[in-house]
Amino acid sequence: MLYYLIVINIVTFLVYGIDKWKAKQGSWRISEATLLILAVIGGSIGALLGMKIWHHKTMHKKFKYGLPLILIIQIILIGYLSK
Repeated sequence: MLYYLIVINIVTFLVYGIDKWKAKQGSWRISEATLLILAVIGGSIGALLGMKIWHHKTMHKKFKYGLPLILIIQIILIGYLSK
């Protein structure tokens, strides 16, 4: 499980960086749904770091408030399941 979380967070972080780069290039973009799904399936820390490092999606409410909420839910879920 730990290896999965490490990999999904690295992938999510990189995808946020790629999407930011594509935005600057005026190129085809990665959908917001894909970015959010990556967070939901375990990449919420990578998504938050991607937002912070790449300065990407920081003004979108569903990312600004949704990603921290996803992370909190994941922490609660992991705590519950580990009992």
